Amino acid sequence: MAPSTITTTLSDLPDVILFNISALVTDTRARNSLSLVSRKFLALERSTRSHLTLRGNARDLHLLPGCFRSISHLDLSFLSPWGHSLLSSLPTDHQNLLIKSQGLIRRKHITCLLRFLQAITPTLLALRLRLCFPSVSSLAVYARSPSSLELLLPQWPRIRHVKLVRWHQRPSQIPLGGDFVSVFEHCGFLESLDLSAFYHWTEDLPPVLLRYADVAARLTRLNLLTASFNDGYKSSEIVVITKACPNLRDFRVACTFDPRYFEFVGDETLSAVSTNCPKLTVLHMVDTAALTTVTVGTLVEVFSALPCLEELVLDVGKNVKQSGVALEALNSKCKKLRALKLGQFHSVCSATEWRLEGVALCGGLQSLSIKNSGDLTDMGLVAIGRGCCKLSKFEVQGCENVTVKGVRTMVTLLRKTLTDVRISCCKNLDATASLKAVEPIYDRIKKLHIDCVWSSVEEEGGVEETNHDDDDDYERSRKRCKYSSDESLNGFCSEERVWEKLEYLSLWINVGEFLTPLPMTGLDDCPNLEEIRIKIEGDCRGKHKPAEPELGLSCLALYPKLSKMQLDCGDTIGYALTAPPMQMDLSLWERFFLIGIGNLSLSELDYWPPQDRDVNQRSLYLPGAGLLQECLTLRKLFIHGTAYEHFMNFLLRIPNLRDVQLREDYYPAPENDMSTEMRVGSCSRFEDQLNSRNIID
Repeated sequence: MAPSTITTTLSDLPDVILFNISALVTDTRARNSLSLVSRKFLALERSTRSHLTLRGNARDLHLLPGCFRSISHLDLSFLSPWGHSLLSSLPTDHQNLLIKSQGLIRRKHITCLLRFLQAITPTLLALRLRLCFPSVSSLAVYARSPSSLELLLPQWPRIRHVKLVRWHQRPSQIPLGGDFVSVFEHCGFLESLDLSAFYHWTEDLPPVLLRYADVAARLTRLNLLTASFNDGYKSSEIVVITKACPNLRDFRVACTFDPRYFEFVGDETLSAVSTNCPKLTVLHMVDTAALTTVTVGTLVEVFSALPCLEELVLDVGKNVKQSGVALEALNSKCKKLRALKLGQFHSVCSATEWRLEGVALCGGLQSLSIKNSGDLTDMGLVAIGRGCCKLSKFEVQGCENVTVKGVRTMVTLLRKTLTDVRISCCKNLDATASLKAVEPIYDRIKKLHIDCVWSSVEEEGGVEETNHDDDDDYERSRKRCKYSSDESLNGFCSEERVWEKLEYLSLWINVGEFLTPLPMTGLDDCPNLEEIRIKIEGDCRGKHKPAEPELGLSCLALYPKLSKMQLDCGDTIGYALTAPPMQMDLSLWERFFLIGIGNLSLSELDYWPPQDRDVNQRSLYLPGAGLLQECLTLRKLFIHGTAYEHFMNFLLRIPNLRDVQLREDYYPAPENDMSTEMRVGSCSRFEDQLNSRNIID
């Protein structure tokens, strides 16, 4: 008799080894698949998961799972209905149960019972969250009012990181600092506070930091880069904040360097930041205005006081003259610097007579971004390529003097390390020239951004045109772009390129232009492209009807692995159903943008509809809803705006759609939705229908 064979499987490995293997798997869907192998793998996956984002309805928190006992990072900011105060109302099913019991209970008793349940239910649900996730040390939550924080934060007294989210306007009845009192009162071990997506008043934070000085002194990370600010933090507020938080290692703040504004940030403020927080390793100071009074001597002083600096972002407004000397000090004073982003700096790298100067001396940099440098030239780029030999990420934006030859030479010098390139708003670098510039690393580059500006185009069989009026914008997009092999770089070379490692592509396109020329520029063969981001920007008002019926999303079907898309039309401005005669309203523009999206095999889509800022409306219209329902492979859909309930019901025709959410994440978010817009009850009804379907996972 033949001996029976013994099969060894992965489950036979010791639990310690399986535990470590499971902990190394970070992708959510991969972990979910791993948990389906066996009960043993299910228990291991649940016991090793540390990050969890809840996207259910807030009324169903009583159905929370109790198997994720090791969750340390909990994100509640995605709970639906999005934007409403968490734990603030009685679950709908409880109310319905009481209403049906009116025949058995007197009406006044029902009213009293409803009030009682409305009072105790939020507390009970907060306790339920603590029982399900006892190990939380990092929490993100949409805090439209302080009441949510007063209920949640006491449940985890040893919490170390808090991220607050709010795009609605700050309620005027909240006392000064009221948004943050609960955070500092209940989180005695707080180390990190992220307010980058939280609209608040700048005067709210400093008094609370002074009041809770012991907690403020423990802070090591503070993010105040809130996009909704007009002027940012004042000089005195920044000084108070940094003085109250002397142990900060990561400080990011939106401010203004414009001397026309009261308490603008100048030399004294920068010196105070470096003196008050000598341990800083990451410093981001981003201007929200236009002018600057920062001097080179102050920059040298600041860099000398921050020897531990690893990441620096200075976007100061305009025209910091002769900054090369200060940037050279970075190499000697901040030897650990790895990431640098400069905005509105002159003399970043003069590069005279092939001598390395300015930022080119920072040989340890791995990431460099240069924005709106008026005197940066090709020779400066070549010097950067020679000096910063470890760069893996490079961005150039708004530099009018650089050309394809300079970028191409720099990319060639950095061929062994450079994998992430962004080229935008450069007059001499359209789509054709940008792709020609990165040709030396076409087989290595993983992430790429270009502007879809089709300035070097020619008719099929016609003569090349280089100058066009605004009236010819739509005709230009119908012409073909080709490579040419000559040194004039008017077009593309005919040799086929396979962008083998390109995984992420980002595109900017002006409203009214077309995407169809993209594959003909040499980006037709990207076998591993998985994610694309398209940002459409411009003012539709006054634009004529496009010559072609669609933007051209169908041309992206040639990328076989494309599964994720971010289509951002949020900065496309137009008329919300009130367009004058002979012009298109936003619903028709939305049809133009989305035609052809059903031809793509997308699994995830983030969509920002165009908006009418005059009425503060960013909404999904009927043509958009009809076209989105054609994306039959979608599993996740985030619409960053509002929608009518009957438009959302179109999405129920997508067979495997599981995760849908409306997010009004723009400031100011609509305070009170219109009667026909998506409301709490509408969201609940839609989610009930979505979750009641049988979906193959």
